[in-house]
Amino acid sequence: MNFISLLAQAGGAASGTGAAGQQNPMSMIIMMVALFAIMYFVMIRPQKKKQKEEQAMRDSIQVGDEITTIGGIMGRVVTVKEDSLIIETGADRNKMKITRWAVSTNNTANEKAEAERQAAKEAAEAEKKAKMEEAAENSKAKRKKSKKNKDDTFDS
Repeated sequence: MNFISLLAQAGGAASGTGAAGQQNPMSMIIMMVALFAIMYFVMIRPQKKKQKEEQAMRDSIQVGDEITTIGGIMGRVVTVKEDSLIIETGADRNKMKITRWAVSTNNTANEKAEAERQAAKEAAEAEKKAKMEEAAENSKAKRKKSKKNKDDTFDS
C-alpha cells in the first residue's frame, strides 16, 4: 500500500465518508507507527544528540577553563570533583561550589574551537592563493612557449 493512499483512507474514515467497518485495522497500525517514527526523527533524536554533546562538554571540563553556568555566572574552574566544581569569580576571587549539570558553556573550549576553525580557514585561503599563483605562472610560461613556437614557425 502507498503511504498517501493510507492517509486518504484514514482521512475518509475520519470524515465519515467511508463505513467504519470497511477500514483495514492494519492501516491504522501502520499509520501510528509512521507517525511515531516521524516524531522520533524530528523531535526525540536531535534532543538526545544535544544532551550527549552537553554531557561530553561537562565531562571534559578541566582546571583553568572559563565556564558560564545556566544562571549566567562566569568563572574559572579551580577544582574538579566527580559531580561538582569549584569556580573562582570576579576580581576579588570569590569561590563558589557548583554542580556539573549547572554548567552551560565551556568558554575556553569554544575559543579553542573558534581559533582552530579560523586557522583552518586561513590555511585554505593560503592554499587557494598559492594554487592561483601557480596557475598564473603556468599560464605565463605556456604563453611564452607558444609565442616562441610561433616565432620559430615564422622564421622557417
